[in-house]
Amino acid sequence: MKKTLTKLFACSALLAVAACSESSAKWDRELGSEVDKGEFGNATMNNVLIQSGQIEYTVALAERFAAEVPDTINFEFNSAELSDEARAILKKQADFIRQFPEVRFRVFGHTDLVGSNAYNQRLGLRRAQAAVAYITSLGVSKSRLEAVISKGKTQPIIQTEQPEMRNRRTVTEVSGFVEDNPLILNGKYAEVIWRNYVLSAEPAAATAEITVSE
Repeated sequence: MKKTLTKLFACSALLAVAACSESSAKWDRELGSEVDKGEFGNATMNNVLIQSGQIEYTVALAERFAAEVPDTINFEFNSAELSDEARAILKKQADFIRQFPEVRFRVFGHTDLVGSNAYNQRLGLRRAQAAVAYITSLGVSKSRLEAVISKGKTQPIIQTEQPEMRNRRTVTEVSGFVEDNPLILNGKYAEVIWRNYVLSAEPAAATAEITVSE
């Protein structure tokens, strides 16, 4: 009987402590802390960081480019020829790039792990050059496509010594602003990044009036 009572007292004490700790935790927290998961105020903080220059403008545009446009095309084995699918993707990239004449882009060429380093370095460069040539043929100035770079076989997506199309690719990235372009101030940045959204909000051109001669 004594053992049973002892256990009951011990359990009651533990419950009391737990209740107190839970109660104190609730009262000690700031109002709304149970709802906030740590993200409250992130949007305001991000705006402040951009306006103060603590976040590179290119980072924001690079994130938008990656979200809206496929940044990668793939190639057949030992080839730098563009497929129809690759051309379609590069056209989407060119459409995006033309929206932002202030911005430079860089194209990286990659290969799979078959072959020597030297050969794959040259092959990666040919692939990057092919992508740049096609983008420029769609009306993008070559001066805005920064020097193409070959990564050769050094950055495979899939670690295999066998031919692998996912490794045979070029990747297009935002690299910065055009050097001879006037400094883009914070207020101008919004216009650059969101230009197409502003244009899409404009009303359609008014229908031409039809005059009827009497």
